Amino acid sequence: MSIGQLIVLTGPSGVGKGTLVRALLARHGELFLSISATTRAPRTGETDGKDYFFVSQDRFQSMIAQDELLEWAEYAGNYYGTPLSAVESQIQQGKKVLLEIEVLGASQVRKTYPQALRLFILPPSMEELEVRLRGRGSDADAAIAKRLARAKEELAVSHEFDYQIVNDDLETALDKIEQILFGAIV
Repeated sequence: MSIGQLIVLTGPSGVGKGTLVRALLARHGELFLSISATTRAPRTGETDGKDYFFVSQDRFQSMIAQDELLEWAEYAGNYYGTPLSAVESQIQQGKKVLLEIEVLGASQVRKTYPQALRLFILPPSMEELEVRLRGRGSDADAAIAKRLARAKEELAVSHEFDYQIVNDDLETALDKIEQILFGAIV
């Protein structure tokens, strides 16, 4: 059995990472999605153990101290991280493991797993990114302003990733990701 592959998909909040990941998983059952842990509260419709592992600050700090995380980062006042054991297990089983994580975490993965394939999803423009963030209806104006300021910082490092994909049209972006992951489209 061959060793699997770690695939990191990142980009600013609101760029459409989650939508792209859901579409990839629907089309490619062989992908394994690593579920992140977070200290933020669930959004409407999110389920513990499916969307995220929602944990307390104390539990997250314990996971850091016990080296249970592949990567972790603080973002907008909350912690996010990838539990290490499930990722390693799936890679050893020969699976392609997909991480949908924040940019800071993706930079950490580069140090831990330099052979990881790293994809950066870009918005078509900052104006469109703001429209998408506001369209969620889940954040106050101050939180949106913080996310937009953070997005500018994150976009500045997009060139450090293996591939940059603009999510202007979902199908086009999805096709580009599939070409990168699987070569010829199946």
